[in-house]
Amino acid sequence: MAILDMFRPEGRSLLICITVNCGLGFMLFGYDQGVFGGLLANPSFLDQFNQPSVTLQGQIVSTYTLGCIIGSIIAIFSGDPLGRQRSVMLGCVCLTLGGILQATSFSLAHMIVGRILSGIGIGFNTTTIPIWQSETCLRPSLRGKLVAIELVCLIFGFVLTNWMNFGFTYMPTSQVSWRFPLGFQALLAVGTAIFIPFLVESPRWLCLKDRHEEARAVLARLHAKPIDSPEVRESLEIIIGTIAEERADGEIGWREVFHNGRQQTFRRILLGLGVSIFQQLGGINVVAYYLPVVLERSFGFSPRMALILSAIDSMQWMFWGAMNTLAIERVGRKNLMIFGATGCSVCFAVTAIGLGIGSNVSNGVAVAFIFMFYVFFVRSPECPLSFMTIAFLYPSEINGNRSRNLGAAIAMVTNWVGVYLVVSITPIGIQNIGWRFYIVFAVLNAAFLPFIWLFYVETAGLSLDEIDRVFVLKHAEGSTLTYKQATEQAKEQLEIERLEISARPEKSGVGTDHVESVA
Repeated sequence: MAILDMFRPEGRSLLICITVNCGLGFMLFGYDQGVFGGLLANPSFLDQFNQPSVTLQGQIVSTYTLGCIIGSIIAIFSGDPLGRQRSVMLGCVCLTLGGILQATSFSLAHMIVGRILSGIGIGFNTTTIPIWQSETCLRPSLRGKLVAIELVCLIFGFVLTNWMNFGFTYMPTSQVSWRFPLGFQALLAVGTAIFIPFLVESPRWLCLKDRHEEARAVLARLHAKPIDSPEVRESLEIIIGTIAEERADGEIGWREVFHNGRQQTFRRILLGLGVSIFQQLGGINVVAYYLPVVLERSFGFSPRMALILSAIDSMQWMFWGAMNTLAIERVGRKNLMIFGATGCSVCFAVTAIGLGIGSNVSNGVAVAFIFMFYVFFVRSPECPLSFMTIAFLYPSEINGNRSRNLGAAIAMVTNWVGVYLVVSITPIGIQNIGWRFYIVFAVLNAAFLPFIWLFYVETAGLSLDEIDRVFVLKHAEGSTLTYKQATEQAKEQLEIERLEISARPEKSGVGTDHVESVA
């Protein structure tokens, strides 16, 4: 403990450290997403595993996604008992072991076990990291920006693996050319895990476990204020009050998941998993996983030129992602999805038309719009963010305190099933129907628009407690109250409660009586 006490960041420094740690975790996610695709054409790798068939190669790739699905399913049940920090730590342990197994593989069975273990680790981390970040951010105006930074780190991991794979094409006969990239993920996982003990657990999770004094100490560090300060007391009592309101509806369980009671749990879980559906069926992994294949088979580029263009494209993806952090909270989540879906639909439609015409000029236009896809997926012309970050941010903020881990985990299971589906059908679709395959995603993106417009609730600028209150108010008033009106009322009510807490002398301890006056 003495070593941990030597490094105890507080306030802004603590928030930066948590964001850096979460960013490392997502950088590892991005790295793992891209590392294997570049190895399937590596002569040394193919020789080591006796020139596996294309079908077998696809199965090796898909075992990683299968692991991610398994990890997300496990997180549904383990996330709340373990807490945020230990869940991320467990994910890093799985990733470390998986990376070591892959780097030391001498048989396909050995490799597949490593791939599944790494996938399980990513399943844990993609579920938990956005929750941890959201629940330790005390300023609503920063929450979206911080999760967007994590996604920039994800893209950087993808960029890193693209250029690493390209660099190792110059030493194709050396086993280092594939063992080093696979082993490097273990170093990233260890780097993420090392810093976790120096940071803090989510105060909301601690309150869910009735560990109020620990939550008070964490909030004091997050505020950089004394433990008995008004700011710490106000934050703690608001969280406890919100949890008390949720508990008034009974224990959270699978029955409540499918029951739209006062907290509207079912609706909120559906909204969270919906953005995962939009992200995956919107076509991101047609481009992210298979851009080199798309450039070779659809546009006729050489393998090396396809790798170079893919690496350059991932860099412009990272650039637009970095631009997101400058303006993410200025435009609401709902508008971002609307503009993003519209832009992605146009990009796929123009790509299909260009390839369908088949001239040099039209093919050039099609290439340009494949590259433009990232601009709309990550950053649409009139808004700073689209589906790239929303799929990870929205489930971590739209769900209530008691159902946040459950809702986020279900959203991630949906996300990874979508990845598996799209990654499985893309090579078949490109081979069998050619340019018409891109029309499918143009139509799907257009089909998302009415769902986003009619059913999605704006969360930008709201605290997690205010988001909870919005759904409670809307359930109570029904159709007589719009979600916009409920948002204004929620802000007013929480502000009044904060003023009442500040004006009231602190009682000794944090107990039921202390909560009832807040709730």
